[in-house]
Amino acid sequence: MVETFERNGYLISTDPAKFDLDAIHAYLVRAYWCEGIPRKTMERAIANSLCFALFHGKTQIGFARVVTDSATFAYLCDVYVLEDHRGKGLGKWLMKCLMGHPALQGLRRFSLATRDAQGLYRQFGFRELSKPDSKMEILRPDIYR
Repeated sequence: MVETFERNGYLISTDPAKFDLDAIHAYLVRAYWCEGIPRKTMERAIANSLCFALFHGKTQIGFARVVTDSATFAYLCDVYVLEDHRGKGLGKWLMKCLMGHPALQGLRRFSLATRDAQGLYRQFGFRELSKPDSKMEILRPDIYR
């Protein structure tokens, strides 16, 4: 189900046909969490996720991606608002729209990883891991280099 939200000349859409893949890749390829990500890898990730694109007019200025089974689990990633548009509450609005999406209701676990945006995510109920000793991962931080 495609969702669209509008506010003060800004638009958020879940419609993949509207996504500006060039703009998304231009940001993500330099983001600390996926620096150097190949375009094809990014496209595959987007195609298999629930995504939210943020626009000012026709220009894409933000993005968020959720990996989910839409029943029990979700992982939030690739969230950004371009530097020139920060400080206007757009990140909070993007998160509010995302958190209200029907496919993300009633989940048992919703997780994310961030180096510097804990304050934003706490406003939406995210907390540090309740049982960090029970979490495991395979991490390949240099996979795109």
